[in-house]
Amino acid sequence: MLLPDLRKAVLEANLELVRKGLALYTFGNASGISRKESLVVIKPSGVPYDRMKSMDLVVTDLDGKVVEGKLRPSSDLPTHLILYKSFPSVGGVSHTHSEYATAWAHARRPIPCFGTTHADYFHGPVPVTEEMTDAEIASNYEENTGHAIVRAFSDLDYSAIPAVLVANHGAFAWGADPATSAHNAVILESIARMAYFTLGINPQARAIGRFLHDKHYFRKHGKGAYYGQPREKK
Repeated sequence: MLLPDLRKAVLEANLELVRKGLALYTFGNASGISRKESLVVIKPSGVPYDRMKSMDLVVTDLDGKVVEGKLRPSSDLPTHLILYKSFPSVGGVSHTHSEYATAWAHARRPIPCFGTTHADYFHGPVPVTEEMTDAEIASNYEENTGHAIVRAFSDLDYSAIPAVLVANHGAFAWGADPATSAHNAVILESIARMAYFTLGINPQARAIGRFLHDKHYFRKHGKGAYYGQPREKK
């Protein structure tokens, strides 16, 4: 069986989306990539999470050709592939229709950074893509979804804002590996919920100041980060 460790990581990422309430029934999917092998492991299409095993996952190349697996890969595979091709440091992608993040996507509004929880993980508002045209939807819809995401990051750092809202659709999050992508999807849902309640309490709420935003983001990210314990040198 190809890529057994990556298969386990991808399965765990998919199950984490379920454990944290981000995926109902067969909604959503998570994937991972082996950059060395140029192969992607992804959830099979329409298979319930409670029956899914590592061997059920599908391995494809970066052109979407199935290399190993008897089941059809997720219909969102072309979107994942565009992200892997366009964002070279990404090692895992998670897609959800989680309630609050998806509500922001349906409203076609970016999620402002109202506080430090958001700032800890996203160095700016979580962007929303432009609406796709009828022609984009009619032809290569899932691939064009990926292109819409990439366009939304034309002036943004995908590593500093590891998530996006796809207009009228749902959320995609990514990270260095499948587990991190699922983690970021969970955080995205949390900050989407907090932002919703913030505006409900105060419709005139303003985004956090730049200085405080930077302070919280960079204490967890980059060379000067000091949050948590130092990593042991190998």
